[in-house]
Amino acid sequence: MKPRVLIFGTGAVACFVGARLSRSGAEVTLAGTWVEAILNIEARGITVLEDAGTWQARVGVRALTEPLPEADFVLVLVKSTQTAAVAPLAAQAVAPGGLQLSLQNGLGNAAILEAAGANRLAQGIAFLGATLLAPGLVRVFSGRVVLGAPPAVRDRVHDFARLLAESGFIGEIADDLTPHVWRKLAANCAINPLSAILRVQNGALLHSPEARATLEAAAREVAEVARGKGIDIGPDVVAATLDVVRRTADNRSSMLQDVESGRPTEIEVMNGAVVREGRALGVTTPVNALLLDRVRRQSTGPRFEDALPSFVSQP
Repeated sequence: MKPRVLIFGTGAVACFVGARLSRSGAEVTLAGTWVEAILNIEARGITVLEDAGTWQARVGVRALTEPLPEADFVLVLVKSTQTAAVAPLAAQAVAPGGLQLSLQNGLGNAAILEAAGANRLAQGIAFLGATLLAPGLVRVFSGRVVLGAPPAVRDRVHDFARLLAESGFIGEIADDLTPHVWRKLAANCAINPLSAILRVQNGALLHSPEARATLEAAAREVAEVARGKGIDIGPDVVAATLDVVRRTADNRSSMLQDVESGRPTEIEVMNGAVVREGRALGVTTPVNALLLDRVRRQSTGPRFEDALPSFVSQP
């Protein structure tokens, strides 16, 4: 029997994951609210552009207002701003003995899903770059997926990891997902807001000494907050973040795509979460606070660039 996968989301990463799983033989359905994406995917499937070539996959697609199929694996890949809306639907869609899995950015999504009734829930981190070029058309930069495995659902997490491997993803299971969450958060807090403010692809952030200095400072602040919480995310978070920039140089970050499309961003669960955690711990986070404020106001242009050198030089 084919594994049944229901994915909440019709954006870049949801399309990529859904297409890969479908191509390997899973029965995949995407669910969302974006009418244009639903109609395009229903008519033409999903088209994926990778370095190795371009390919297509067919998946099922439903509007959230329609009845949703029961699934063995329910993946939550919506933006954090939509988590509360889909959480009850996701909890109801998990088949007996199934697994609900959040592969979302930022902090706090799991608590929202649990509050809505998710009791067979695991989290994962998708270190993937993906740009939505059009509804159902995605350009991807492959990476890896790291899954946490709570004891109550460990067997099902291993089952899903095997499904990922069969689909061509590089996956791993971590005994403790928390350091991975914060390493991803450091990269997100450094890259996403800067790319959104300056309206550039990831790689362009290394072309400006001021932007690079801000990027590095933001990542270091995240590491300091993590250490304040007793979380060791490794000695070289800046080098790891710069590596992400280089590997996804041609990618347009999800926050940049949101700003350009006039959609709400995930700044509150990224830099906003770091600022709030830092304040509670007495750890200062001035760079993340600046980026939070700028994205909230969606300001851009030369005035921001001019402010960077003096700002990052502050102790």
